[in-house]
Amino acid sequence: MKSFKFLALALVFSAGAFSANAETITMASTTSTEQSGLFSHLLPAFKQASNIDIKVVAVGTGQAIDMAKRGDADVLFVHDTAAEEKFVAEGFAARRFPVMYNDFVLVGPKNDPAAVKGKDIAAALKKVATSNAAFVSRGDKSGTDAAERRLWTQAGVADAGQQVPNDKKGAGYRECGCGMGPALNIAASSNAYVLADRGTWLSFKNRADLAVLVEGDKRLFNQYGVMVLSPAKFPQLNSAGAQKFVDWVISPAGQSTIASYKIGGEQLFFPNAGQ
Repeated sequence: MKSFKFLALALVFSAGAFSANAETITMASTTSTEQSGLFSHLLPAFKQASNIDIKVVAVGTGQAIDMAKRGDADVLFVHDTAAEEKFVAEGFAARRFPVMYNDFVLVGPKNDPAAVKGKDIAAALKKVATSNAAFVSRGDKSGTDAAERRLWTQAGVADAGQQVPNDKKGAGYRECGCGMGPALNIAASSNAYVLADRGTWLSFKNRADLAVLVEGDKRLFNQYGVMVLSPAKFPQLNSAGAQKFVDWVISPAGQSTIASYKIGGEQLFFPNAGQ
């Protein structure tokens, strides 16, 4: 009996030591992957498959890319394809891997004072500007912020290729310099319009009088990519551990884990690593 108790204690100690010695990598990512709850679903599955812990720093995509450029992360998981391709071209990563997509939606008051409801995001933003409706912009150099700026230009508020001045977006336009969750909270409390990624919107609880008013426009497509930082540029980083995560998240196991994440029966992200 004593030997059995000793063996049981030894197994408990061994399991604890294994967990304590787990390998760790740091991921720079966007707020939408964190605030939507995806990582709470995805990362434990990766830990179980690899015994690798991931420390996530969730900021806007622009800040995440800047963090990676300083060598402060092992892997980068964001959603601004143009910026990601530039990151690779500059030698900070050898390759960018598509992982998943969802879409952006224009959220606003249910009574829709600017009459934006429909599928045309450019027409909707033009109506927001001309009606001086309240609009909350993240203004934080995130992937969502970059997408919103492109959409304002497509709305014809400025010439193609030009950044639209804030005073051309209507008297109600405000930048919060904040993440997606806080931006939605501000919009909810002030009955304002806001561009949101669908994943964060579906997980957002404090909706007040907000509803999705514009969706389905192909310009609202939202692609995510993942990159291992260059071991040549950053030899101090855990590139091997980061590569294990990338290999897993684009594998059938990782892709099916992404697809299985749902809220209220609705899928938040759609894997497309093979495309």
